[in-house]
Amino acid sequence: MAKRSIIHMLDPNLRNSPFDINMALDAGFDAIIPYPNIKLEEIAGMTQDAIFSRGPSGVKKTALFIGGRDIGLAMDMLDAAKKAMVPPFEISVFADPSGAFTTAAALVACVEREFKKITNKALSGTQAIVFGGTGPVGLATAVIAAQEGAETTIVDHFSIDTALEFAAEAKERYGVELTATAAASDADKARLISNADIVFCAAKAGIEVLNKSVLADAKQLKVVGDVNAVAPLGVAGIGIMDAGEPLVHAINSEGAVGIGALAVGNIKYQLQQALLEETLNGDKPVYLDFRNAFAGARKLV
Repeated sequence: MAKRSIIHMLDPNLRNSPFDINMALDAGFDAIIPYPNIKLEEIAGMTQDAIFSRGPSGVKKTALFIGGRDIGLAMDMLDAAKKAMVPPFEISVFADPSGAFTTAAALVACVEREFKKITNKALSGTQAIVFGGTGPVGLATAVIAAQEGAETTIVDHFSIDTALEFAAEAKERYGVELTATAAASDADKARLISNADIVFCAAKAGIEVLNKSVLADAKQLKVVGDVNAVAPLGVAGIGIMDAGEPLVHAINSEGAVGIGALAVGNIKYQLQQALLEETLNGDKPVYLDFRNAFAGARKLV
């Protein structure tokens, strides 16, 4: 009897995400098994239970998915699973906590595309600001942008100490230098974006982070990307379907454009689907994180 395909979905949260479960089913897996409340120390044992129970032919149809909300913990879980493999009993592992890796990858790839259209340049050397930079999507966005050479600042709404902690963790884990700051007032935000080339808005849904007056203070802005699809949107003047439409309120940044949440979301959806299919259909086991996601997003855009 042919082996059925199985994906074990490991999540440190109280419950697994229905979004991820739906995506795995649509990617073609026969069985999707959710595991909430998983601890890091459990990963090795669960991985070996998964690989040794299926035989050499079965491992080719077995995968692990790592969710949660903490991107550092997800990376630790991915590493623990990889270390627990015993070739030839080896399976694919895909980490995408809260969809942060695929969302961030899609966001940066979309912004990079529009930036190249305007300047004919890559992201290296650009001034990039990430609002909501201490959240999962924001931090992943900042790390990807910094790895591409952007001089990247992460912004926390309340606490510079929180931002500094996340910047230190990013340096230790990924070897990137992030500037950290806080900005609660419009004056703080206007100061930050006054000389920015790129702005990523990954703040909490339903909050307008950059209003008309703040955007008017930007002097060299080229592209703003917003992942908030819940009204009010994160950036004034950006529609959720915008994919390089003029940013009308950036009146002192000629030619600036915006990218809306559903334009990013379309790429994110295709990307997560493609990566899940890669874990299912690949000839060799793969270990997928934000770096693989960004490479895939670039191809899609």
